[in-house]
Amino acid sequence: MLEISNAMVGLYKEAFGRGPTKARAQFAGADTLVVILESSLTVAERNLVAMGEHQRLREARLFFTYALEDQFRAIVEEALSRRTVAFVSGIDTTRDVAIEVFTLEPSSEDAARSIDP
Repeated sequence: MLEISNAMVGLYKEAFGRGPTKARAQFAGADTLVVILESSLTVAERNLVAMGEHQRLREARLFFTYALEDQFRAIVEEALSRRTVAFVSGIDTTRDVAIEVFTLEPSSEDAARSIDP
């Protein structure tokens, strides 16, 4: 989980010019990974918040996040040796919290358990 958190911070830093100050990755069930990133807004983005332009900020941030989707997925897939089947990104512009959610292909152990009675 630390490897994923650190890689996400690095990708944010590379893409947005500033990385989050806090990051954690954790499973939310067997096939869902949630990465929570705090305090990632740039100076320009904080200025948009101050002007009340939350929707404009969300749209811009999500545009860039989804442009990097393959890189986000690669971080998770490499670290966990599991394929991602879905990616969802969101941001709370008021609290400066971003969340990246990945649905993973079931592990071979999970698939075997679902077949065996």
